[in-house]
Amino acid sequence: MAGLVIVEDPEDPRLADYTDLTDVELRRRREPAEGLFIAEGEKVVRRAAQAGYAPRSLLLSAKWVDPLRDLIDRLDAPVYVVSPELAERVTGYHVHRGALASMARKPLPTAAGLLGAARRVAVMESVNDHTNIGAIFRSAAALGMDAVLLSPDCADPLYRRSVKVSMGAVFSVPYARLETWPRGLDAVREAGFTLLALTPDERAKTLDETAPHRMDRVALMLGAEGDGLSARALSAADEWVRIPMSHGVDSLNVGAAAAVAFYAVTAGRPQT
Repeated sequence: MAGLVIVEDPEDPRLADYTDLTDVELRRRREPAEGLFIAEGEKVVRRAAQAGYAPRSLLLSAKWVDPLRDLIDRLDAPVYVVSPELAERVTGYHVHRGALASMARKPLPTAAGLLGAARRVAVMESVNDHTNIGAIFRSAAALGMDAVLLSPDCADPLYRRSVKVSMGAVFSVPYARLETWPRGLDAVREAGFTLLALTPDERAKTLDETAPHRMDRVALMLGAEGDGLSARALSAADEWVRIPMSHGVDSLNVGAAAAVAFYAVTAGRPQT
């Protein structure tokens, strides 16, 4: 294990990036402030590295050293090898996948910078559930959305749970935060996008009626689970659209709704 660092003390300061991973509020404040995020699992760690995020360090159980050896040999970062028991004491939970990496964040692009080259954009308002953030990014990547815009109060796409649920798709779809809400939507419209607000409201047109796949540029607006889009956001939209429901179901989880709607706005576009 040349080049690896065996760590046996859970208080070792070199493991500071990995402490208290289950404390959501602490990590939400700490990670952006310190310019880091945590990637969990071999696939996600690899995808983060392939997307150009620089590892600060890796935390591995011994069985993951050989499977990740090719990546380790290319990295200029310390690799801490610990027992599963020590990993649990440091992180606060049983690390099932046995591999964690602390990655350095990259500067976010501006919304204007993303809009110039995009034609299909997802816009999230107040989506604070990390599972939903991850699911939406995974669908956005799979179904060919070009970019994601976040309202100022949306959850962090690079939070560990979001990254894990997305299976690393948060690294594939560029995203930016709008500085103001909903005023920031003016710049989206000025860039030539039609703002479509996804809502279960019966006054909305169905996606089939609206035919967003035929529009030149579409920004699909999604609201938080339960509350949906705010009145201000709905007022800022050009059109309201909905997914028809059956069997008395009033709406879908925002992650599922996003996948259906993304397909509707990207249908017929070549996938890459």
